[in-house]
Amino acid sequence: MELLLNRVIKGEKCTIGHLLVDGKFECYMLEDKDRGLSDNMSLEEIKEKKVFAQTAIPTGRYEVVISFSNRFQQYLPLITAVKGFSGIRIHPGNTHEHTEGCPLTGTSHTDTQVLNSRAAFRQLFTKIKKVEKKEKIFITIQ
Repeated sequence: MELLLNRVIKGEKCTIGHLLVDGKFECYMLEDKDRGLSDNMSLEEIKEKKVFAQTAIPTGRYEVVISFSNRFQQYLPLITAVKGFSGIRIHPGNTHEHTEGCPLTGTSHTDTQVLNSRAAFRQLFTKIKKVEKKEKIFITIQ
């Protein structure tokens, strides 16, 4: 399964994007501020530009796995091997204050939040769970 997150609104505190699943629009996503990080930067460059819990993850392609989150006490998609970041999960939430670097789902959005986050997450998670035992899941962020 291929997920593609296109960042389309880059605001002062948050970033809004469109998530496509295998080429079809799935939902909107909210992330922290895009500070221009890329997976081809060195770890030192990323650490220099990153503001803890206020920075979107670097653009690039990452594998997604489902694992248990101790913080949320449930199984959630984990974006793996993100240089300079750890524990990046796709989960419900509405504003940049809920992200700490994680992408949040929504069925609609304003310039600063996503709405109906739980409904959007349930729909996406169902699709991911359906294929996770049969095929690898990747997310490309651009």
